[in-house]
Amino acid sequence: MFMTVAIIVLVVVFLSSAIKILKEYERGVVFRLGRVIGEKGPGLIIIIPFIDKLVKVDLRLVTMDVPPQDIITKDNVSVKVNAVVYFRVMDSVKAVISVENYLYATSQLAQTTLRSVCGQAELDELLSEREKINTELQEILDKHTDPWGVKVTMVEVKHIDLPQEMQRAMAKQAEAERERRAKVIAAEGEFQASQKLFEASSVISQNPVAIQLRFLQTVTEVASEKNMTVILPVPIEIFKSFLQSEGGEKKTPPSSE
Repeated sequence: MFMTVAIIVLVVVFLSSAIKILKEYERGVVFRLGRVIGEKGPGLIIIIPFIDKLVKVDLRLVTMDVPPQDIITKDNVSVKVNAVVYFRVMDSVKAVISVENYLYATSQLAQTTLRSVCGQAELDELLSEREKINTELQEILDKHTDPWGVKVTMVEVKHIDLPQEMQRAMAKQAEAERERRAKVIAAEGEFQASQKLFEASSVISQNPVAIQLRFLQTVTEVASEKNMTVILPVPIEIFKSFLQSEGGEKKTPPSSE
């Protein structure tokens, strides 16, 4: 009876050590007596207990946050920059045997690369050309992690922390730029208005009657705002048509006796 129980226990222990189940996103690198015999999974796999060793590798996309790095830009401005790296394992065997800990190695490589790339750029370039910086970081990281079986798919610079004095200087610069644009727009408006006035004056100068009509229109606009009495000199040109005869001769007023 005791022997039967012992055998059953040994069989259960053997099966529990020999049978492994890997999820769809997992792969298992099997070492037999210290040598890699291949990659297995997903699903049910069987190994030899005490002879084979199974190392699980997760193939899902990893999102790694790069902590803020103290960086001095090309134009000698001290800033703090952090980023986020997206990568996944493409070759589980390389990820296990080529590097001790691919997560830690990728993290350290991302930090040093972030400092190097951002340190070679000026502050304006760092702020305005993030897409270029992201692409350069992704290409460098992917090149160095390829021997590890790791594929870096994307790198994004999250935040650039500027010193307070630099923030104030940039705010003043932005305000001065807005004032410059406002003055340019106002000057362009004045220039266009002067052009239109010049064209209008050219048209009106060719017809003296138009000057009088414009004068009367202005008077009407002024008088319509408030109840007021406006006394204006009437140009004699308005009465010329009444002072001329039908044949072009001037009418003479009757003489007083």
